[in-house]
Amino acid sequence: MRVYAKVAFFTLEIYMTRWLLILLTALSLTGCGYNDFQRLDEQTKSAWSEVLNQYQRRADLVPNIVATVKGEAAFEQETLTKVIEARAKATSIQVTPETLNNPEAFNKFQAAQGELGSALSRLMAVSEQYPSLKANQGFSDLRVQLEGTENRVTVARNRYIQAVQAYNVLVRSFPSNLTAMVFSYQPKPSFTVQNEAAITTPPVVDFNKK
Repeated sequence: MRVYAKVAFFTLEIYMTRWLLILLTALSLTGCGYNDFQRLDEQTKSAWSEVLNQYQRRADLVPNIVATVKGEAAFEQETLTKVIEARAKATSIQVTPETLNNPEAFNKFQAAQGELGSALSRLMAVSEQYPSLKANQGFSDLRVQLEGTENRVTVARNRYIQAVQAYNVLVRSFPSNLTAMVFSYQPKPSFTVQNEAAITTPPVVDFNKK
């Protein structure tokens, strides 16, 4: 009986020690920001998904814009070609969840999207020189849709920038940086801008220029 009691006590001690370690580990992870990493990582992924949705929305507008502009016989072919090529390049880049952990792939994708945005802005600026195109109701509707989409892109990008900033601060700050090392949380890439105002100011596309 005495041996049995000792074995039972030893087993109970191991059991209690195990649960104590689990409890201490949980408290330690909470104190070192593990739950914050989970929350901010999900926020970043969600913000990135919205950016991708708006980029896709913009790309989907291009075929109809191009088809409408082609009806203007005298329209600058070079401008039209650049839009077509920029869309092809932007949509050919495969984006995966790992893109957020690969700065090189992220920057390559973003550069392609930047080229498409610039090409579309150029096309809209040139279209102002063609009265018949400006009077085309179908083209007018597409311009309004593009304007709304560009604004949505800007809003989505801003949210992503804010989410990544909060996440990266957690990755680099003590003591949460220790948790980042243990669980391999790495800083995520963000958008780069030449002008800080570009972060909060939507691109101007003037569709009412006379």
